[in-house]
Amino acid sequence: MQHQPLTIRDIRARPVVLRLRRPIQAKIATMVDWPLVLVDLFTEEGIAGRSYVCPYAVKSMRYLVPMLEDLGEALQGRRVAPFDLYDAARKSLHFVGYEGLSMIAVSGLDMAVWDAVSKAAGVPLCVYLGGTPGQVKAYNSNGLWLREPEALAEEAIELRDEGGFTGLKIRLGRDRPRDDLRAIETVRGAVGEAMQLMVDFNQGLSFGEALERCHMLDDMGLAWIEEPIVYDNYDGCARLAGELNTPIQIGENFYGPRELHKALQRRACDYVMPDFMRMGGVTGWLRAAAIAGAAGVPVSTHLYPEVAAHVMRVTETAHWLEWQEWTDPLLQQPYKLRDGMLQIPDAPGIGIEWDEDAVKAAQRSL
Repeated sequence: MQHQPLTIRDIRARPVVLRLRRPIQAKIATMVDWPLVLVDLFTEEGIAGRSYVCPYAVKSMRYLVPMLEDLGEALQGRRVAPFDLYDAARKSLHFVGYEGLSMIAVSGLDMAVWDAVSKAAGVPLCVYLGGTPGQVKAYNSNGLWLREPEALAEEAIELRDEGGFTGLKIRLGRDRPRDDLRAIETVRGAVGEAMQLMVDFNQGLSFGEALERCHMLDDMGLAWIEEPIVYDNYDGCARLAGELNTPIQIGENFYGPRELHKALQRRACDYVMPDFMRMGGVTGWLRAAAIAGAAGVPVSTHLYPEVAAHVMRVTETAHWLEWQEWTDPLLQQPYKLRDGMLQIPDAPGIGIEWDEDAVKAAQRSL
């Protein structure tokens, strides 16, 4: 597969804020607005690579945007080669550290670089990575937040029918454990026994609470229990994983492939679900997926369904794709769903282009 070499001209980073159709109501946060930084990597040859990152806190974009612009300035004139640029960007962070906003900036750059080189080759990213276009099994993560249990039945049916899903995620962590049990029972009653149900505590429990609550859930036929305790308590997660029959899922807060490796060494989880802006974009994902594949550990995705679909097509132990519609209002052509499967479009690169009118309406001054 050949294409002309590309050279970095500059990077544009634009902060936007969208209003969520179903606000986030988790144990540790409530969010009505969803911030994104849109990344455009412009090349001297006229091809633009596109990506985005979602830093959760609106104010964090004040720091993330200049970081991305600084990376563009530092890398101006460099050849667009994903692994080389990833390593160069990471090495530039030795003195400030690899975690937090610095890694998020590198990830945004990396995803845009992979989009650009696969566009230059004229093929979808999954093909550029050695795979084929197709579909990826997805679960709907757009709702079922910490509302009253009785309110979840109608919403569960809506979420199922948005794309013919066979998997849904429920958030847990209500004040009374029995209300979490009622939430699961309500959703199960609405969508049936065949539906795969994932539950997520969003790091909201102390270790003692997790011991009690996770054992209460262990006979409910759940697909997994996600982040019951703070993400870096690998010893606590290992104890839960060792005691429970239900798989423990963690990983959205791994900063880089080495953290995934540490978690697997400590037997802190049964499944992993890296997040692209923390793991290191496509390059970080490929390295992390190789580690998980060697260990035989199933890998699911966290957010970023468009780029996620492509890399899942070349991931040895690919499991579930987490689907949200949160970025769709900014895209000219959002990805389509059919029978619970996300469909990769037959378009060069990742397959995202901005709806500039929508971007202009949502753009935020810093």
